Amino acid sequence: MADPAGSATGRYAICVGDFYEDLAARLVEGARSEFSAAGVGDDEIEIFEVPGAFELPLAAHYCATSGRFSGVACLGAVIRGETDHYEFVCSEAARGIQSVQLETGVPCGFGVLTVENMEQALARTGGGKRDQGANAARAVLRMNGMRSECGRPRP
Repeated sequence: MADPAGSATGRYAICVGDFYEDLAARLVEGARSEFSAAGVGDDEIEIFEVPGAFELPLAAHYCATSGRFSGVACLGAVIRGETDHYEFVCSEAARGIQSVQLETGVPCGFGVLTVENMEQALARTGGGKRDQGANAARAVLRMNGMRSECGRPRP
């Protein structure tokens, strides 16, 4: 049975869309805290900033194919506006990140907020059960542990 806490072996990347800088910083803090709780040191984490959620799949692909990282936490925020832009960005970010992990076998956590307003975004970045930065890091750690148990090599 997989270790519920996951495995912290290796180096980890955090790719973050910084369109909403304050939210990005909060998401990164949540991910860092979760990695730290699992024994991952700051020197074993690299942070890559991209313009927004739409660019996260490519950033995750760069990290996953580099052979340097055991997992990638993908973080960002998309807040609904008055146009269909929200639907396209959310859909393509999710599809792209999923594609990267399926193609490469490197776990990519989906920590992209898809919310109606800033209040909802803040509620999902401030620590606790709904902290999406921490949840994305936790997912990466758990899937990395499963990969190891299944005999798949890690970088």
